[in-house]
Amino acid sequence: MSTQEQVPPAVRVAGALTALQGLTGLAFAVVLVVHSFDAPRPGPVLGEAAYFTVLAGGILAAGVGLVLGRHWGRTPSIVVQLLLLGIAWYVYGPSGRQLWGALLGAYVVLVLFLLFTNPVRRWALGVDERDE
Repeated sequence: MSTQEQVPPAVRVAGALTALQGLTGLAFAVVLVVHSFDAPRPGPVLGEAAYFTVLAGGILAAGVGLVLGRHWGRTPSIVVQLLLLGIAWYVYGPSGRQLWGALLGAYVVLVLFLLFTNPVRRWALGVDERDE
């Protein structure tokens, strides 16, 4: 069996956690659309909702790609986690919401840890045990 067929479980877990982030972003976009009904000028709110829909759709696609064992989903997921790590730092520090910042930071570090474990790295590079 080749490495392509043997997807490490950590890839699928990281994909599920990344997909959850994408779904959360889509839920936020829906909240913005609902909020636009009460806004005096709905245009900017709907524009923001469209922006979050595009971003969350990309994150969801990367997560689903990882769950399905696709190599291309790893890099976008890593980039998203690094961006969210900066957001967690801001939420923890300047925002003054230490609990939420710590929870987000722990979530992001968990996903990054899963994406950088040795089996996942070997899978991403296409290194097979028999190649050694």
